[in-house]
Amino acid sequence: MSGRLLVGEVLRSSQNRDPLISDMDGHPNIHHRTASRILAPIQLSKGINPIAEVKAAGITRRPAVLIRSSPWKAGSVETPWHDEFDLKRGRVVYFGDQRVDHAVPVGGTPGNKVLQRVWASHRAVSPRERALAAPLLVFATVTRNKTPKGYVKFCGLAVIEDCEVIEQSDKGKTFPNMRYELALLDLQGEEDRLNWAWIEARGDKRLSAADALERAPRSWRRWVEGGRAVLPEVRQRPLRLEETAATSSPLAPSRPENSLIPPLADEDVARAARGERQPDLTVDHLMERLRKIRVHRREGHVSPHKALALMWAIARNARGESRLSPWPQFRQEVGDLLVEFGRPHSSPTPEYPFWHLRTSGLWDVEGLSTEQPEKVSAAAFDRSEPRAGFTDQADRLLRDPFVRSQAIAVVRETFLADFEQHRLMDRLGLAGYESASGIEKSADDQGRQGPVARRETTTYRAVRDVGLADRVKKMHADHCQVCGEQLAKRFGTYSEAAHIRGLGHPHDGPDELANLLVLCPNHHVQFDTLAIYVDPEGTVRSTSNGSRVGTLRQIPQHRISQAHLRYHRALCGRDAPASESALPAPRSMQHDEQLREAPDY
Repeated sequence: MSGRLLVGEVLRSSQNRDPLISDMDGHPNIHHRTASRILAPIQLSKGINPIAEVKAAGITRRPAVLIRSSPWKAGSVETPWHDEFDLKRGRVVYFGDQRVDHAVPVGGTPGNKVLQRVWASHRAVSPRERALAAPLLVFATVTRNKTPKGYVKFCGLAVIEDCEVIEQSDKGKTFPNMRYELALLDLQGEEDRLNWAWIEARGDKRLSAADALERAPRSWRRWVEGGRAVLPEVRQRPLRLEETAATSSPLAPSRPENSLIPPLADEDVARAARGERQPDLTVDHLMERLRKIRVHRREGHVSPHKALALMWAIARNARGESRLSPWPQFRQEVGDLLVEFGRPHSSPTPEYPFWHLRTSGLWDVEGLSTEQPEKVSAAAFDRSEPRAGFTDQADRLLRDPFVRSQAIAVVRETFLADFEQHRLMDRLGLAGYESASGIEKSADDQGRQGPVARRETTTYRAVRDVGLADRVKKMHADHCQVCGEQLAKRFGTYSEAAHIRGLGHPHDGPDELANLLVLCPNHHVQFDTLAIYVDPEGTVRSTSNGSRVGTLRQIPQHRISQAHLRYHRALCGRDAPASESALPAPRSMQHDEQLREAPDY
């Protein structure tokens, strides 16, 4: 575990900074966890503790700034204010180090000077500038072993979301200070752990900023790409922040006593039976498990029962509904889908996906005994009225629009490629995910009851900036950014401006230059219908087989948002690293060796 900081973990921070001592007084030694051959030993003696800057390739960068809040000092002369830690919402309000007796102007104290420079880099407009920005590592002083000193809890990785000058009071005297609002970033992709090797790489003058960025957590890289606009998607989620007693590991999400066998993959069920802690679900694992769901095959055709149930559950997630559905509702709504979209001569048996989706590791069934019934039957479920749906971890990941878009694409292409896609997506209320442009949102969208309701509505169309489209097309002289083609008209030339993240629902993208591409009509249609995408290296690829179509042509005056390109990749099901490097095998190969659990599901 050496070299990693675990969110929610309490560490010993004493005057003894010997990095060779792994544990002190029953807690991990923070100086052991942050030991480095490159960086000097960290300091946590003050509230704002910057690590010394380094100069690499003529550019100065700071490896990190360690922030420590001491709640037990709040209200004292030294700290006459109260920092606010709202870890469940990924938000920290932190006050600078100005004091009533300081004569320097506001922002002129050592700590505020550092954070003001950090704030300038955190609100930088370009990814290149943000790649140099110093990450904030947030700690809170906690009481352990009957002492309020010498112990800190690691609260996470943060960026400064906002900053303002405020007026504070101490003993009847007022003075100005800085108030910083910090956004904690999600580390679930790293199992809630921050690898100190990344901070060390940022302090290695032999490495470029790009080299150091490769070692960064996923959420930090996303923030570097998209800046402030992507904070809602990369903000820390309240999965594993509850502090445990007498242990350095976070609590696993609680599960009702009447829950069925833990909803993880088969190997994890055995782990749970041995009393071992279940691993966190990452985005990559989620996509892998969706692709590898065991399905029944009949006469060479894949049964759609599980896939339709999953799509129905994803639609519930997209509408913000609870993750677990009562059996009567599941039976009615999924049963109707099976009647309408099931294979010919296939029985509509919603009880099979309701129960057997547990083996995916993504599905919970609650309200039944812990023993599997000898025979799955709707009558048995009618008597006990269980509930089923995504596991808590899967549901939370799918709340992220990037993850949800990718999950929809994975299920569609893996199990439903030969179905009538448009009618199915419209039936589920997911039609906007069929294209990069999305659909126009109606005034009554919030009042829709379930995926099948219809009503007369008023539609509101996004107002597009025609001048912006003309401007970007002139920048490229009507040359397609994929193929370079410039279409000739009778008088002049022609091209089309395509939004990367569409203005329509559910994408709700911005009408800005960084969200536009100039394309010929052919590549515009292919981009909008998700037939092609742009990989992280700028190569345009076919979504169906990953083959190279071309290279995205770029010019200095037209900066394209990497965050918007990433969103488009997610819609294509090509965002996770595994899917970028290797496309899934053809469905006929994927399922030939998979087990059959019961007919017609």
